Amino acid sequence: MKIGNIDLGERPLFLAPMEDVTDIGFRHLCKRFGAAMVYTEFVSAEALVRDVKSTVQKLTISDEERPVGIQLYGRDVPQMVEAARIVEQAGPDVIDLNFGCPVKKVAGKGAGAGMLKNIPLLLDITREVVKAVKTPVTVKTRLGWDCEHIIIEELAEQLQDCGIQALTIHGRTRSQMYTGVADWSPIARVKANPRIHIPIIGNGDIRSTEDADRAFDEYGVDAVMIGRATFGCPWLFSRKTLTIDQKIDILEEQLRINVERIDEYRGILHTRRHLAASPIFKGIPDFRQTRIAMLQANHMDDLMEILEHCRERLRSL
Repeated sequence: MKIGNIDLGERPLFLAPMEDVTDIGFRHLCKRFGAAMVYTEFVSAEALVRDVKSTVQKLTISDEERPVGIQLYGRDVPQMVEAARIVEQAGPDVIDLNFGCPVKKVAGKGAGAGMLKNIPLLLDITREVVKAVKTPVTVKTRLGWDCEHIIIEELAEQLQDCGIQALTIHGRTRSQMYTGVADWSPIARVKANPRIHIPIIGNGDIRSTEDADRAFDEYGVDAVMIGRATFGCPWLFSRKTLTIDQKIDILEEQLRINVERIDEYRGILHTRRHLAASPIFKGIPDFRQTRIAMLQANHMDDLMEILEHCRERLRSL
């Protein structure tokens, strides 16, 4: 599979862009364990144009994580064009346009999945961004605004006509948020459309490499993107079986990476939600209090002590 001139291999797995999740430390780990493409946290065009420091910092990428995409969201054509040009200067392999984020503070203001209620504007933004940059432009979106408006089949053709070089489709509508079960049937129909020649990437309810294999086999997609299942689980992309000790070592490494990259306080903020959500702790009896302690810890030594305690408890099971 290729996006532009970027060769991503056969049946590649991608790390989905997620706010407060896909920081550079986490991306490096996911890349190490087999993610073919990783994405930054999504970037607000408005904040980027205003040169908001915390937003500009999201543009930091490294050669070790390539190919890497930077995802942009907004609702204003000139603003999105200017922001895309700024993003291009950071040197990503792909600029991805977010027309799928369902959260109220984004979609409720007309950006992200909110764009699915204003298709002419969505297409104008896409068309003008494609014209403004040389970097391959891709799009991530949903099936439609709600179940009465499943528009992805027609929208996919329209987006392709705007010049995008790949399309990621999450198998839910905006109104579903993350509830229910992702419906991959419309994704399969987009892929089977003889007019579609760009890569189609499927997303939604992928929790393992086995799930990804089924998606490739049953729906014919070119790539599979994995999102929430990666929380506290950067090894999810690997087909190797890791021991509990190895997994805890990886989580401790993630903590050290973030603390060294930023500082202790913010490094812990970036990491502890991963730790608290990691599936490896589900077998520990009465884990709730330990999870609360993880989410409240403010010092690296305290978090390390909690992780070592979890290691011992898991060994005893």
